[in-house]
Amino acid sequence: MKLKINKIVFSASLLLACIFSVSAQLSPAITSWVLNLTNATGYGGIPSNVTVVQYDTANVYVSCASIPGYSIGPWTGDPNIPSNQDFVFKITLHPQKNTAAKTTVGLGPVGVWSNGVAIYNASDGMSYNNDGTWHRNAYYFEGSSFDDCLGHPDQSGCYHHHVNPKCLYNSADSTQHSPIIGYSFDGYPVYGAYGYSNPNAAGAVRRMKPSYQLRTTMVNRDTLPNGTVVSVANEGPVVSSSYPLGDFMEDYKYIAGSGDLDTNNGRWCVTPEYPLGTYAYFVTIDSALTPVYPYTFGLTYYGVVQSGNTGPGSGHNTPGDSTTVYTSVPTINKQITVSLEPNPVTDYAYFYIDPSSDNNIVGGLYDVTGKMVKSFRNLQPSMSYSIDFTSLPAGVYLLRLQTSNASFTKKIVKVQ
Repeated sequence: MKLKINKIVFSASLLLACIFSVSAQLSPAITSWVLNLTNATGYGGIPSNVTVVQYDTANVYVSCASIPGYSIGPWTGDPNIPSNQDFVFKITLHPQKNTAAKTTVGLGPVGVWSNGVAIYNASDGMSYNNDGTWHRNAYYFEGSSFDDCLGHPDQSGCYHHHVNPKCLYNSADSTQHSPIIGYSFDGYPVYGAYGYSNPNAAGAVRRMKPSYQLRTTMVNRDTLPNGTVVSVANEGPVVSSSYPLGDFMEDYKYIAGSGDLDTNNGRWCVTPEYPLGTYAYFVTIDSALTPVYPYTFGLTYYGVVQSGNTGPGSGHNTPGDSTTVYTSVPTINKQITVSLEPNPVTDYAYFYIDPSSDNNIVGGLYDVTGKMVKSFRNLQPSMSYSIDFTSLPAGVYLLRLQTSNASFTKKIVKVQ
């Protein structure tokens, strides 16, 4: 059967015209949780993952014990034992940038992973000589007690992660944009380690790099990252094999533009779940999958933080009377099936979208820098389309297609 080829007129403005019907869909802040619908238990027979999700027009309420569904432990040298935290975290459905003084990312839970486990910041809660100047990096001082999933319990029995939760998602998959793996207490999503190279469009995927850099020229810990010279009484230990660089959070300095992420360890960008863009945090790792400071969030939150999740006795909110219980796990088509030829291409490439794929597909063609060179909208399954390469220079391009819950990426080589 010969396919009918429909030539598309490409325009960068077309992608902006594609508006997903957000009002007809539940927010990812409601649907992105690992729900426990079978009364499953984890460590110590404690209910695992997220047991209840409730929402109203303003907030989503996440009930959890801070126990994952996968196996955890042992914790070398850590005498603490995980216990049921009986959390009910409140996440706003309408996050807002904080234009006033930023809120410090403090101790204890600072967000919640998608499986209901608490997110902690980079600190272990202690400082050198207990003077509150040189704060200890939990990954260096407590890392030996982390289990294979890079988590451990604290004195209250709260199992948590300071760094990338490696058992929650595939942090070795650098070919796909990472999924949402949690939410910060300012209501913005937390993604895994990989995002689009071009934050303004869905292009090539790469590992996100933080803009916090190790102060490699520092020998004496007598100056803070902002240049403040501390008193002799507040100096940290001399850099040595006993206290190597990286031991303390102040061993790092934020250098704007040196990585992909801002001072909060996030950025405003397009993501698969937010095709119109959102502020998003990313966990940070290196090419060997080793956690990289600041690991989850920077020193402050990007957005406005609601009361109820931070401070003493936090994480025990009471949902309102008008909440709806979310119990359904939507059936998601995990891929867009596309056949494309020829490849390599000299003038035109033709692609056909399989009937099993989602409707109303949008996307773009990107060069190696992540720049969108062609865009398209409202592509439909059972149809064939063409891409005009005649005006493009030879090189490698990426065809990226997506819907609100599925995506497709294909490398195309243009030759002379």
